[in-house]
Amino acid sequence: MRCCLVMDMSGTWLGGQDLYALMTTSAWFGKCLLLRGLISRALRVENLILASDPDREGEAIAWHIIEMLQQQDALNEDITVSRVVFHEITESSIKSALQAPRELDSNLVNAYLARRALDYLIGFSISPLLWRKLPGCQSAGRVQSAALGLICDREMEVEQFEPKEYWTVGVDFHVSQSHPLKNKTSIFSLLSHLDSRKLNQLSISSIIEAEAIKERISSSQFKVLAVKMGKVTKNPPMPYITSTLQQDSASKLNFSTTYTMKLAQKLYEGIKLSDKEATGLITYMRTDGLNISNEAANDIHSFVKERYGNKFASKNLRKYFKKVKNAQEAHEAIRPTNIRRLPSSLNGILDDDALKLYTLIWARTMACQMESLLIDTVQVDIGSMGGDLVLRSTGSKVGFPGYQAVYKDKEAGVNGNDDKVEDVTQACFDVLRKLKVEDQLSSGEVELRQHHTRPPPRYSEGSLVKKLEELGIGRPSTYASIMKVLQDRNYMTVKNRVLFPEFRGRMVSIFLSHHFAEVADYSFTADMENELDNVSGGVTEWKGLLRDYWSRFSKYCDLATSTDIRQVEKMLEEKFGHILFASLPDQSRVCPSCSRGTLKFKVSRFGAGYFIGCDQHPSCKHISSTVFPDEEDESHASDNPEKSFPPKLLGYCPDSNNKVLLKNGPYGFYVQLGDDTHGYTPKRASVAEVKDVDSITLEFALDLLQYPLTLGKHPEDKHPVILAHSKFGFSVKHRRTIAPVPKSVNPKSITLQTGLKLLSGKNVRRSGRPKRKPNTEESLFD
Repeated sequence: MRCCLVMDMSGTWLGGQDLYALMTTSAWFGKCLLLRGLISRALRVENLILASDPDREGEAIAWHIIEMLQQQDALNEDITVSRVVFHEITESSIKSALQAPRELDSNLVNAYLARRALDYLIGFSISPLLWRKLPGCQSAGRVQSAALGLICDREMEVEQFEPKEYWTVGVDFHVSQSHPLKNKTSIFSLLSHLDSRKLNQLSISSIIEAEAIKERISSSQFKVLAVKMGKVTKNPPMPYITSTLQQDSASKLNFSTTYTMKLAQKLYEGIKLSDKEATGLITYMRTDGLNISNEAANDIHSFVKERYGNKFASKNLRKYFKKVKNAQEAHEAIRPTNIRRLPSSLNGILDDDALKLYTLIWARTMACQMESLLIDTVQVDIGSMGGDLVLRSTGSKVGFPGYQAVYKDKEAGVNGNDDKVEDVTQACFDVLRKLKVEDQLSSGEVELRQHHTRPPPRYSEGSLVKKLEELGIGRPSTYASIMKVLQDRNYMTVKNRVLFPEFRGRMVSIFLSHHFAEVADYSFTADMENELDNVSGGVTEWKGLLRDYWSRFSKYCDLATSTDIRQVEKMLEEKFGHILFASLPDQSRVCPSCSRGTLKFKVSRFGAGYFIGCDQHPSCKHISSTVFPDEEDESHASDNPEKSFPPKLLGYCPDSNNKVLLKNGPYGFYVQLGDDTHGYTPKRASVAEVKDVDSITLEFALDLLQYPLTLGKHPEDKHPVILAHSKFGFSVKHRRTIAPVPKSVNPKSITLQTGLKLLSGKNVRRSGRPKRKPNTEESLFD
């Protein structure tokens, strides 16, 4: 029987005359060569088996293939079309799937169509609004807007946070001379109860309170009140899915999400080992499923016993189940394709970063089938004789290493980058567990430490992925692309692995939350995924779902469309006034040029600029500062932000009594004679070559403003010879010829003769476009 198997979980041709597999993303539909090959093979087979992913996107791929083949008349009546699904690429799983074919699930296809249509409706409706209302803000999508909102909301929390002072009191205790531990380590304890009241973080709020407690401790005698022994069980970590792999590689290897997925793709596609064909080292890396195939789990369990002994292997195979909100679990967890391929065996074959990532995956996969880590703990309460002061010491020691053994397996190439118990803590444990109730202790040094509460930390890529996963926003394949889009749009920057929102991104976020409150809400995307799951299950009709969402969403679009740009400016000014006007002297918003107007936040009518300007425009053209420059001029505004510099009055011109101002523009600092008024361009001179602008005086400015000067007329054509000044320095000009003045020459000493000599030198250049010589052939036909 001749058959054709089409699948998208494998990246290799399976070979043979009758069987091959296609692996691509959705982009493969546009590749004519692959489609032509599929059509030609479909015409020669009796069975067409579609084995794409078991999720709604995979079902849509199978549906699209059938649609295309039907359009090309490549499916005749003799061909039997079957749909098979499997969640793991193992021989037994594929055989079982082939023995249980099914029809296409129209509900899954409809759920895919609904999700795609909703994304198009939201993205293609909001993005054009942004172009008109917030020039330069390029796009806003359902998922990226939620991620941007998280980053911007956290930034607002950080800005609004007010730190509070608090103190902790620690004491070094020593046992009495008669005690067998008299020469052992001192016991450090922290104050936990005061006057029979348990202390919280902010209980001691000042140095005065802390000093008073110190005096009481110094004058008190202490004894052991209680010794409590315990055990803590720490279960092994679950196998990696896409989000947890990205989080761990960010925290342990300092890899970005994009770079992690690039390396994982390389490991998945495979490398050439010795003389063999390319071998995939890990399973599919875009997954939200925690399941590991029974064959692989048994092999891992057996290998743990062989390598570390029976007591380190879990008593039974560990099974892990769905913990991710809205997970589709189309693939098994990320694991090595062969657990017996140690990381150390790939030294010199993989590059350093790829080997680090493989080691992370290998160790995690081994750990998930091992015994739990057991930790022995001890807690000692030390109190004053009167019972008014109670201090607490704790210690711990590893009772049984369990899964931690794999993280100390240097022979396998693991560098022990997982949880560790410090040797100091274990030494403290040994001392504490030998103490007994009523043992006398003497207080030593009392340590008072001042602390301040800290704002919630800004997101890193890893922590943002974790938050998105918790909220059910996005899919495993979208996390890396979300980060890239936000950076490409200049909505956020990454500095020292911390995500900072750009002002452009904050504008987009507040605009969406103001005009599209439902879409900007974090629960919107998660609730939509729940609705799509209902469509997948046949509970909800997909066109009705689209109708419901669009009827609500279109109202937001209509209201936002009717909003005037001035209203948007006012809304942004009210929200971000503390940032926009923070650099103004004395927080005064009175226009320094006309003294009548008020400085306002404005959106440029040309390009994508935002600036602080006078509301008396056009009579006053004052611009105080640019919020951020246009990306057309600077590839990335955040790398070199232009500092706000309000115009500085140097004095008045003695001849005209006009103001002489020092200002900052897009090409650097300059001095200006007179105010900006409608229909008049004041005289300006660049001072960009001056490093210390604070040293610029009125006399220096007036000296520069006298240029350009006419030195005289050229003896040959009677055109003027001019001495000019620019940000590049002084130069002599004659028509289109320009000669720079050497920096060693004082410009005041230059005469007409000196200028003519410079113009005849070697360093001259010509400005403007040279006249085109007439074409002889053209002139013949004039």
